[in-house]
Amino acid sequence: MALIPYSSSSSSTRGRGSKHDVFISFRGEDTRKKFTDHLYAGLEQKRISTFRDDEKLERGTPIGPGLFKAIEESRFAVVILSSDYASSRWCLIELAKIVDCMKKTGLVVLPVFHYVDPSDVRNQGEIYAEAFKKHEERFKDSNEEDVLMWKAALTEVANLSGWDLRDRHESKVIQEIVGTISSELNRRFSKTISKDLVGIDSRVEEMLDSYLCEGLGGVRFVGICGMAGMGKTTLAQEIYRRISGNFEASSFIANVREETRNQGLVSVQKQLLSKILMPSEIRISNLREGINVIGNRLRDKRVLIVLDDVDGGEQLEALAGKHDWFGLGSRIIITSRDSHLLRRHGVDDIYVIKVLSDYEALLLFSWRAFNKSYPTEDYLKLSKDFVNYSGGLPLAITVVGALLFAKGIDEWKKALSKLKETSGLKILDVLKMSYDELMDVQQELFLDIACFFKGENINCIRDILKTFGYYPDYNIGVLMEKSLITIDAWGTLWMHDLLQELGTEIVCHECPEDPGRRSRLWIYEDVLNVLKNNTGTELIEGIVLKEHVHKTKQLNVESLSKMKKLRMLKIHGVLLPNHLNYLSNEICIIEWHGCPLNSMPTNFQPNKLVELKMHCSAIIQLWKGIVILDKLKLIDLSDSQKLIETPDFSGAPNLKHLILRRCTRLYKIDASIGNLRWLIQLDLNGCKCLEILPSKISLESLEVFDLSGCSRLKKFPEIVGKMLCLSKLDLDKTAIKELPVSVQNFQPHFFESKRLQESFKS
Repeated sequence: MALIPYSSSSSSTRGRGSKHDVFISFRGEDTRKKFTDHLYAGLEQKRISTFRDDEKLERGTPIGPGLFKAIEESRFAVVILSSDYASSRWCLIELAKIVDCMKKTGLVVLPVFHYVDPSDVRNQGEIYAEAFKKHEERFKDSNEEDVLMWKAALTEVANLSGWDLRDRHESKVIQEIVGTISSELNRRFSKTISKDLVGIDSRVEEMLDSYLCEGLGGVRFVGICGMAGMGKTTLAQEIYRRISGNFEASSFIANVREETRNQGLVSVQKQLLSKILMPSEIRISNLREGINVIGNRLRDKRVLIVLDDVDGGEQLEALAGKHDWFGLGSRIIITSRDSHLLRRHGVDDIYVIKVLSDYEALLLFSWRAFNKSYPTEDYLKLSKDFVNYSGGLPLAITVVGALLFAKGIDEWKKALSKLKETSGLKILDVLKMSYDELMDVQQELFLDIACFFKGENINCIRDILKTFGYYPDYNIGVLMEKSLITIDAWGTLWMHDLLQELGTEIVCHECPEDPGRRSRLWIYEDVLNVLKNNTGTELIEGIVLKEHVHKTKQLNVESLSKMKKLRMLKIHGVLLPNHLNYLSNEICIIEWHGCPLNSMPTNFQPNKLVELKMHCSAIIQLWKGIVILDKLKLIDLSDSQKLIETPDFSGAPNLKHLILRRCTRLYKIDASIGNLRWLIQLDLNGCKCLEILPSKISLESLEVFDLSGCSRLKKFPEIVGKMLCLSKLDLDKTAIKELPVSVQNFQPHFFESKRLQESFKS
């Protein structure tokens, strides 16, 4: 037996002293490949960290200490008492340890009677009696006390409330066990973060008791409504956290409004289904197909779905059109600023979220400003004044409190005077105080996040932010400390809608009448206006022009030549002329899908360039000779059908990703690629004309090497040195007949081609 950990990303559910959520004790021969495996999968699906015994323990490895440590580090122990459980000495040793921890550390023990009578287990009758008779005979001269301890432990566990599988469907029992554990973990977790969720508990309880309780029956659509900054999303998240384990499946879709605008409704439909069905079961190509899949595949499932920040009827029609799309007992929670939209869609109830009471507001402010539950006497009156100006809005209180943390009373008074001087005070005026307190570089970073980077993964854009001169490791932390941004468990950069609105308003006010004189352009109509009328100026630093339903062909790409400070260019699905004389050398990121250029401008020297993404471009050759690109980390020219050969990479020594998927005319890879010591991904999938790779390569950092579909490629290069990082080598559908001797250090599981696996073995 060996301990096999499931590393959950939701580690926040575990407190100090608890490394794992669940330990499963079971007799392998009885249940390993059936009930135990299904239970483990159910816990894993809910991101519950679980340890179980397994038959793969290496010989000679001591069993006891590892198991004991795992039990001690767990919150729950599920004991599967099967017919042969007591015949295993190790199962009984585990059980005794579990009972010991139950008494000493509060370990919660959940017994499952696996087709055995609980009274037989409790009293060691029938088959359990036979098992103990053998133990007594075996240990009569040595460990009689151990046998008595095992009997006592078995009796104690069998007296606990648990599940009897006789006359029960196993799937239902597993659902109940997972739900019980998940709900208890969420309940405990909510207590540990109460200071960050002031006022939430009472609102959650009201929702659960009056709007979502099981006693209401059927399928219920419930809306949470209120203005921005009131905490609708936070309330929905906390409800989801506490009760999602009670459902057969659950899905939380954040930022529906923004996701719809950026990715389209079909993408949101896939996101909803991906959390409920297996990825292989999700096949959606259009909106109507998505509606059919949701309505047909979920109608028999008891699900919890949260649709956060909905602002259009078409979103609801596509994601939760009717009650009969979902199984009995399902709950659909929708947060929105528009109560009329919710009523029009026929929700069963609308919970109108209330502002914080004076007490709650002062409590939240105190936690943010003083890191304790009540202000010091000298600051009490000032604290109440700031709370009053914040209007009971959690977002405003949080941001202002963070702004004033660790500052002297004179600075507090100065900030309050500034608020009082603002005529017709709005919530954005309150939030802008925190922006005004930032250093210049932090203000610029805040504006870039508001206009361009909200929703991006921080690890994917860190190099770009460094090249922008933002020192992200420090300044991202400053923005987080001031509650202006958050980063979730997956590294996604988020900003509240109101804070994003503040940032975009600041940029628009740089020149309200002329978008060509603003620093950042991201609104479709503004970008169109500048490119169509050639009104761009050197003030423009960033442009994002995403595909729009109304495509315009008559755009003047030469307007880009005026933008001497342009550092970011993202253009998707817009038709532009195929000639460009100049492009800013300050540019750090180019994402120009459908780029009409055959090559980059001859005078283009982008030594700050970090990423070059040009899907479906007309590029024939990127550059000639050696171009110094020390900061370049990624080139992605997928589906660029005119690309013939790659350039010399000698000037780009730090390149990490080279992606040339389905470049069907590409026939040659420059030999300089063999010297890219930091390259981790080389993807040439579908390059069906590729005939020439460098004769030798030394890519010790390479993790992914994909040559699948390179049907004319006959020779695999010699490997210089060891490629110890390689995790994927795909040579499927190539013309390679044999592999060089230098690949013998590779393990067969690196190869995805079954044909090559067999030839490699021979």
